[in-house]
Amino acid sequence: MHTGTANLPLHGGKAPRWLFNRMVRMSGAIVGIVIEEHGRDEFLRRISDPYWFQSFSCAIGFDWHSSGTTTVTMGALKEAFSKKELGIKVAGGKGKASRRTPYELRTIAEGFDLDADPLIHSSRMAAKVDSAALQDGHEIYHHTMLVDEDGRWAVVQQGLMEEKGYARRYHWLHGIKSFSEEPRTALKGVDVGEALDMSARESENARKISLDLINDGPEHIMNEISSVSPQRTLFNYDEPVRKARHLDMPKRVDWKALKMAYEFQPRNYDELLGMKGIGAGTVKALALVSELIYGEAPSWKDPVKYSFAVGGKDGVPYPVNRKAMDEATQFMEEALSSAKIGDKERMEAMRRLKALVPA
Repeated sequence: MHTGTANLPLHGGKAPRWLFNRMVRMSGAIVGIVIEEHGRDEFLRRISDPYWFQSFSCAIGFDWHSSGTTTVTMGALKEAFSKKELGIKVAGGKGKASRRTPYELRTIAEGFDLDADPLIHSSRMAAKVDSAALQDGHEIYHHTMLVDEDGRWAVVQQGLMEEKGYARRYHWLHGIKSFSEEPRTALKGVDVGEALDMSARESENARKISLDLINDGPEHIMNEISSVSPQRTLFNYDEPVRKARHLDMPKRVDWKALKMAYEFQPRNYDELLGMKGIGAGTVKALALVSELIYGEAPSWKDPVKYSFAVGGKDGVPYPVNRKAMDEATQFMEEALSSAKIGDKERMEAMRRLKALVPA
């Protein structure tokens, strides 16, 4: 499972249509060859690897390390897959488009003759983990899920920290044993400092205490808090545990959701995290109660870590070479077409591709 995060400078603006159209065509050609040579599952594995994704984005002409490498590249892939029958489709997108993910997943599942519910659940949990279980100051604003005809999937989503001018990309791959423990690997990037990560292996005991608190009922949580006694607030937790003697529960903790969770009696942290109403505030409240009262500290480490072929849209490191981009795309499309009719020289042809790309 290749999953992880990437920090990217936040850049505004849009890819010009002349470039985006070429990105759609070129990305379709590259992906077509990867699938032809290695299969759909290998493509999903590669797209879930932040290093490969970054290289792929820059290879098709987007900016080095910018936030648009996520949104525009996934937009280009979504359009490319809609035009080519490669056995993979993309749901979701940026902003309002991300909220259409469940609907689009049902349409994709119907076309592939798959059960949509597990896909929707995985999509929702990936978003929930990176917005509630991991609290790194980035608000998720872009969410896409790639699904192949065998029901395998990958999620690429991105969060925004506007005040610092950074976006952070999160990658997921099917085959996850637990959404609440180490669902991704960390790649070093711009560290935001302290970040609550309830999905870290080090948070295992804090997750267990949180689950016990829920299953014992909201009243039990209130009693535990009132037993601790100068005054502190829960969301200004910046001193060692030994100095914290009291805390005030924030208003954004959803006590109604806690009551519903108690009545449901979740069997594990995955079920608790997946419940409606259990958001970032509630997750953090339970984690801090676990640490302050029971001494079971969650992880506060930020789990983050990080090639041009034809140029970039802002002229970095050099302007896009349209002719080279078009020739390279045509070459790959022809190579793929030849491969499908059994051309035994296709590997040699692919090796010659480099000659068409600027040094």
